[in-house]
Amino acid sequence: MSADVLIVSLGTTAGWRNADPLLAAAIEHAGASVAIAAAGPVPRVRTFALTDLVQARATRAAALRGIREHAPRALIYSSTTAALLAPRPGAIWFDSPALDNRPGRHGLWQRLVEPRRMCAAPLLLPMSEGSLAPLPAAVRAATPAVLLPVPVEPSGPSGDAAAGPSGSSAAAGTRDVAAIAYAADPVKKGLDRILAAWRAARRDGERLLVAGQDGPLGDGAEGTGLLAPDEYRALLRRARVFVAAPLREDHGIAQLEALADGCRLVTAPAPGAYPALALARTLDPRYVGDDLAGALRAALDDAAASEAAAGPPDTAAAGAATPGAPDDYAERAAALLAPYRRASFDAAVAQRVLPLLLR
Repeated sequence: MSADVLIVSLGTTAGWRNADPLLAAAIEHAGASVAIAAAGPVPRVRTFALTDLVQARATRAAALRGIREHAPRALIYSSTTAALLAPRPGAIWFDSPALDNRPGRHGLWQRLVEPRRMCAAPLLLPMSEGSLAPLPAAVRAATPAVLLPVPVEPSGPSGDAAAGPSGSSAAAGTRDVAAIAYAADPVKKGLDRILAAWRAARRDGERLLVAGQDGPLGDGAEGTGLLAPDEYRALLRRARVFVAAPLREDHGIAQLEALADGCRLVTAPAPGAYPALALARTLDPRYVGDDLAGALRAALDDAAASEAAAGPPDTAAAGAATPGAPDDYAERAAALLAPYRRASFDAAVAQRVLPLLLR
């Protein structure tokens, strides 16, 4: 069956596996036909350079299969890795280029091939301004670019009642979890720094939930295990603060989802495109810094004050907030996230991406 657009999907992370169907849906909503050619599971190997080669070969095979089956007018490669051995030029949707995230021996061949693939592409689709910034001037001059962040929507009303990791639940409209973190990869996500900051900042009765880890973690911290997306987002709606300390962040969808669901974002600075870092600094610069414990304590106190200010008259005085202070944090975050909403994503695909891709 023919298709206007073929999306070549590597799908090695949950973020990419969720993003590709959203792109396909936006293309269909704009009136074009679309198919997805997925690479499928690939073997695990030892080095970044070899990993990228194995993944690039798998996506090349998927692209060739998809071209035979669908005879597409245009292709979109999801990630720069997917495009490295592309059998035919196509648009490249990416969070971070190898020029930025594969230093030294980790990117010996990728950094040579990537600029050539990008110059040959009809269109670049960076997820953020930070994705585009590391590219050489020659690439940016040769290929048009359309900013296309992964859409992020609120998952439901704040404080939805939902079971917690130990079977507890929150009454609707309340945030009963002090803080939450995501650390499926504890090294990359800086779990040791998160737990150290938590130990220094925590007060009696406060608890930290860590998605992607199991069991008690000490000092009121508890792993939730691996959660289904709906369960994870339900916990975000119950949490006051999301805390992050990544060693590097190429995008940071978890941080954007936390902001969308009303959490205050506390984060250590990190290299990489990391669009949520700039949003966090804009919302409250006190919540961003190497003093993660101090930032976390400030956010927890602000959240408590705001909840008290919004509560019944007998509790409002305890948390009276100053003008422009933390009680409007969620509203300001929602405004900053407007470019990440599904409507903005669909409009960009229909009005900017497809006209350039299918001309």
